[in-house]
Amino acid sequence: MTSTSPPPSAPPPAAHNFQVDLRGLVDLLSHHLYSSPRVYVRELLQNAVDAVTARHALDPGARVHIRLAAADGRVTIEDSGIGLTADEAHSLLATIGRSSKRGGEHGLETARREFLGQFGIGLLACFVVARQIRVVTRSARDPQAAPVEWLAADDGSYTVRELPHEARPEPGTTVVLEARPGAAEWTVPAKVEQLARDYGSLLPYEITFDDGLGGAPRPVTDRPAVWDRAFPTPVARRVALAGHCAELFGFTPIDTIDLDLPVAGVRGVAYVLPEPTSPAHRAGHRVHLKGMLLTDRADNLLPDWAFFVRAVVDTDTLRPTASRENLYDDETLSAVRDALGTSVRGWLAELAASDPERLAAFLRVHHLGVKSMARHDAELFALMLPWLPFETSDGPMSLVEFTAAHSEIHFTRTVEEFRQIAPIAAAHGLGVVNAGYTYDADLLALLPSVRPELKVAELDAGAVTERLDPVPTAAELELASFLSTARTRLEAQGCDVVLRAFQPVSVPALYLDDRQARQERDRTAALEGADSLWTGILGSLRGSAPRARLVLNHNNPLIRRISALPDAELTATAVESLYGQALLMSQRPLRPADSSLLNRAFLGLLEWATHATDTTEDPK
Repeated sequence: MTSTSPPPSAPPPAAHNFQVDLRGLVDLLSHHLYSSPRVYVRELLQNAVDAVTARHALDPGARVHIRLAAADGRVTIEDSGIGLTADEAHSLLATIGRSSKRGGEHGLETARREFLGQFGIGLLACFVVARQIRVVTRSARDPQAAPVEWLAADDGSYTVRELPHEARPEPGTTVVLEARPGAAEWTVPAKVEQLARDYGSLLPYEITFDDGLGGAPRPVTDRPAVWDRAFPTPVARRVALAGHCAELFGFTPIDTIDLDLPVAGVRGVAYVLPEPTSPAHRAGHRVHLKGMLLTDRADNLLPDWAFFVRAVVDTDTLRPTASRENLYDDETLSAVRDALGTSVRGWLAELAASDPERLAAFLRVHHLGVKSMARHDAELFALMLPWLPFETSDGPMSLVEFTAAHSEIHFTRTVEEFRQIAPIAAAHGLGVVNAGYTYDADLLALLPSVRPELKVAELDAGAVTERLDPVPTAAELELASFLSTARTRLEAQGCDVVLRAFQPVSVPALYLDDRQARQERDRTAALEGADSLWTGILGSLRGSAPRARLVLNHNNPLIRRISALPDAELTATAVESLYGQALLMSQRPLRPADSSLLNRAFLGLLEWATHATDTTEDPK
């Protein structure tokens, strides 16, 4: 790199102070604005790239370069960019909020399109790691101007002086940082090179790094981006992208999705995660702004439902936040986010049409993400119907397969309710879908709009009871006394008792209720604890909804033995036990009255069992 040592005969320059509280600025940057001191490398690269861009605008034929080096606690970056005069060094390097890239004949908007930096913090941000910053620069705008040295310290003072022409014969700038105590780790050559590659691999100019060990400088940039390179075959491209994903994100993707929005100036790729992830997890995407890494934690680039992909993009239109570590959430980003979501939807549609095996492999892992999308997109839902899995009373299958056997679909809102009813529903031809999982209830509500011939309804106690086999009238009349005892005992629980014959035989009793029955039960509980005013109001809201039902299985031998017991009190206790067991099997939360009934029934059976034993052993 060009030598920047000052001639020994140079007169001492006058000291100046920054037009900002430098220590306060460094504290603000390091503790509140920037997430890590590592961003100083980005600031150095950004200034160099902007200087080279300005040089190209002034002289399109100029040969430009950017060279980065680190050794002995110093970091040096040299560029052949536009350079500065002495006056510009005073006004631009030392004043917060100003930038050589603002205004001018092309105006602010042109500057924003052409340059990376917009906030004028510039080299001052490098004081998060530097004790001293030395800049030697020569202007390309004024070839007659002498080179200038700008030397600044972390106490807020700086000097500016002109140097002999031989100190820097060509236009450009060299910046040398000396690490301050406690920050030496950020100037280690390997660390600086890694940060330079991380931030600058996609920058549009050739950048090299020299570790000071005598070897040839190594390239930092790696362009074109892997998604823009030409490959001999689609398979070769897929392999290259998979390797890029593994290097960048640490996983091998199921598939890749091209993200190409020329109008919005966005180009990149999304990688499909190989493992399921929570819909609540907001993935961090990697965003480059004009080639410079902006953030690897952008969580607002894609719609929330696209949690099954990690994206890396380069853009020249989206706005960074003040820290330049995330995207500003404005109308432009909102439009880009919607367009990228459309790209992901298009990829799914293409898989469904041309590669069902890959689609099936994807859905085995990420069906929740697709269900989330389909809730708000009837067209996508119709497209995915043959592929989306649901838990049904006929086993796991798609709704297309399920509706081939059932034109009327019933669903439960909880997993527990489904698992209780599914074996019985399957045995009696009742089609039930478990809508207790995320998004399934919303999709079932949407199903009639896609398939109008289908009927979808929440499962209720009446629908199940109607499907179970009725008991012959003569048999039911013989059990009339038993049923009356059972109904009387469970009246306080708000539960009716009916007798049916159903499979499997091993289930003695089935507890059924529905949303309306639960609402009526809650209203009754509230009524019991209300004052006179609320008693009148709640009483007027009494509904006509059916109550919960305990369905006794006439096919079960235990039910037949209980119905034949001669002791009415023992019969009632046994019925309470059946109610409690059925309630526990349904995995519904127990009310205080239900817990009291279970305790009473358990103790009653123990009392009867021990009393019967005592009677047998000591007949008197």
